[in-house]
Amino acid sequence: MLRVDHVVRAVPDLDEASWELQDAAGLEAAPGGVHPAWGTANRILPLGETYLELITVADPETAARSEFGRVVAELAAEGGGWLVLCLADDDLEGTAARLSLEVRSGGRTLPDGSELRWRSAGLEDPRRTPELPFFISWDGPAELHPGRVAVGGAAASLAAIELAGDAGAFTAWTAGAELPVRFVGSEPAGVRGVVLRTADGGELELG
Repeated sequence: MLRVDHVVRAVPDLDEASWELQDAAGLEAAPGGVHPAWGTANRILPLGETYLELITVADPETAARSEFGRVVAELAAEGGGWLVLCLADDDLEGTAARLSLEVRSGGRTLPDGSELRWRSAGLEDPRRTPELPFFISWDGPAELHPGRVAVGGAAASLAAIELAGDAGAFTAWTAGAELPVRFVGSEPAGVRGVVLRTADGGELELG
């Protein structure tokens, strides 16, 4: 089964981006950690089963040697923006075999020094175009999922993700999974916006 795990937004500065989202949506960011392999660092905006991830370059030299780190650096240098959609996958190995993707282990160091671990597929695959998600399977207990981190701020949940690009390619890549995704055009391809459902039942779009 595939479901939305998180949406990644590259930003020039984690503190500034966190304050902007708190002002816009009342969301409070939780401490994230560092990704040693990518030279990046992040903050988490928990939404229960899902979350928004703010990511920036923490170590430029390491980021320059990583394909993903370079993409984060380029987008952050342009002022930031939505980077990629990630889907939780209950059968990561099966999806990887279907799409001929490599499964890679990853992790990030938490502020308390512990490490959060996962396996993923497709993030750095050259065939993945910007509107296509990558896939993840978390290691460890469900309560360690970043979306479940307890923070203050307004209650919100994910309502929809707006994408531009090839809807047919997305359907093939995700094997027709039912997901809260809507296509809003073809160019430029990628995540164009995230729509949150607020506590009062309204919707708030983050472009």
